[in-house]
Amino acid sequence: METESEPYVRLSTLRQLHRVVADLNTARSLADTLQTVADGVVAGLNYELACVNLVRPDGDLVVAAFAGSSAAEALITGRVGSRASWERRLSMATAWGDLRFIPHTEGWVLMEDDVPQWHTDGPAPRFEDEWHPHDRLYAPMYASGTGRELLGVISVDRPRNGRHPGPWGQEALQMYASQSAIAISNARLRSNMQRALVRLEREQQALRASEESFRQAFEYAPSGMAIAEMGGDQHGRLLRTNDALCRLLGRPASVMRRYSFADLVHPEDIGTLLRTSAEGGRAELRLGRRDGTYVWVSLRNSVVADTADGPRFLLTHVEDIEERKRHELQLAHRASHDALTGLPNSAELRSRLSARLCERPAAHAAADQAAGYGGGYESGRDGGYGTGQGPGHAAYDSGHSGSPGYESPYEHEHEHGFGFEPAGGAGPYDHHVHIVAPTGGDIDDGTKGLAVLFCDLDGFKSINDRFGHHTGDAVLIEVARRLTTGVRDGDTVARLGGDEFVVLADGLGAADAADLAVRLRNAIIPPIRVDGRAVRVGASFGIGWAECGMSVEEVLNSADQRMYVEKRSRAKVHRRAG
Repeated sequence: METESEPYVRLSTLRQLHRVVADLNTARSLADTLQTVADGVVAGLNYELACVNLVRPDGDLVVAAFAGSSAAEALITGRVGSRASWERRLSMATAWGDLRFIPHTEGWVLMEDDVPQWHTDGPAPRFEDEWHPHDRLYAPMYASGTGRELLGVISVDRPRNGRHPGPWGQEALQMYASQSAIAISNARLRSNMQRALVRLEREQQALRASEESFRQAFEYAPSGMAIAEMGGDQHGRLLRTNDALCRLLGRPASVMRRYSFADLVHPEDIGTLLRTSAEGGRAELRLGRRDGTYVWVSLRNSVVADTADGPRFLLTHVEDIEERKRHELQLAHRASHDALTGLPNSAELRSRLSARLCERPAAHAAADQAAGYGGGYESGRDGGYGTGQGPGHAAYDSGHSGSPGYESPYEHEHEHGFGFEPAGGAGPYDHHVHIVAPTGGDIDDGTKGLAVLFCDLDGFKSINDRFGHHTGDAVLIEVARRLTTGVRDGDTVARLGGDEFVVLADGLGAADAADLAVRLRNAIIPPIRVDGRAVRVGASFGIGWAECGMSVEEVLNSADQRMYVEKRSRAKVHRRAG
């Protein structure tokens, strides 16, 4: 009889599932959608209680909707469970397809975690598949696509038939969770689109208002405007300025008429101003305020005539771009630096290394140096680290202690102005300086070169596995700090990725580089305290040398290979950490 009724049960369940899924698409907002998801479980899937836990931007899950019990809803709605606790639950549960089930016999270990929950006591099950009040059944909701990003989890309780759901009931709940994930994603998309449309409309209104303001009289323009004389002995003298420009520079209009822009511009920007074409010219430069400070502005020039045959004037629009310049610097820094440690990233490392290399073979460069051509680095330049333990090795991982105590070369990277080169100024590599590598192997032959130290942390993976990525990130940040303080100003410490770092140190001999590896390794090995826990990592260093005629990848691969040779040559016990 049960087999004969199964098609009818499935058809009835499909009808209910179709109805509640259709209701998901009628919700007008994200909050309505979440509540509809919870209500649909109770109305269409024959559970008495349902809860929707939504993933927040910080990764934790918040109880966003509840259905079936006003008392339980008031108790746990809005409460947050940590992502770690949820992952623990989902990982320990029995997998029913995409569903996760934790029987009451195992769920007691979860009573003290921070996941919001409701439960009542009850007798032991009378038969094998009878539902117990402490049973837990979860339906994770994943975003569509290959990434399977977790959007939330549906928690259900008290099936109306008092039994664990069978294969068809499990499939129905799994299908509903999948449709709910789509509905939640669509609701978020609609919300984002609505905000984008509002923002776009506001931007368009601002643009129309701005265009209208430019058609207003000169005196009422919202940004700085000036009329300057063209030609004659007083070419460039300001004839008239508006209130906005006077306020920007802190000078009254009567005083402004005594100046030209050449009198107000920053000395380093005078060349930029002179190179600006009078007709249709545009420049970004600094103008002096009355209080002696400078403000970044954008000058845009156009030529106008007073009458058909009258004198010609220069109309200059002056826009305050101080904030944009600041933001440009911030964006440039983000693009070239690692978000976690603040060190130069892989792209910036390769850029700096590439700037020092050329295609000229090392032998030719060395010959030029011997003949007195091509600057090279003076042989008398001190590496700044000392010889330490004597001649080093191509790969180094010593346990000796050291305390370099050097400043980070990046702390003052942009302390002057906005970090832009002066107009017409020469960059550091306008005239290429050929670099050569020491040729004595482990023996210091006196040659000073650009050392490339490839650092790989030992034991870092075990820290990530045992204590989590939060602790791993804290370790990487501290290692980056220790490496940075262990080098000289002008040296580069970069994060290549994962637990790999690279140090570029110029003007070193073979012994200097080996000593530096010892110092940096000894700076890394002391315990690192994270959340009251002390962890340790080791470090393996491979020393390579940059040389003209080599590519960036060849330089890095050389140091990387030497690091792995040293890592494999040591007993495992010497590389343990954590």
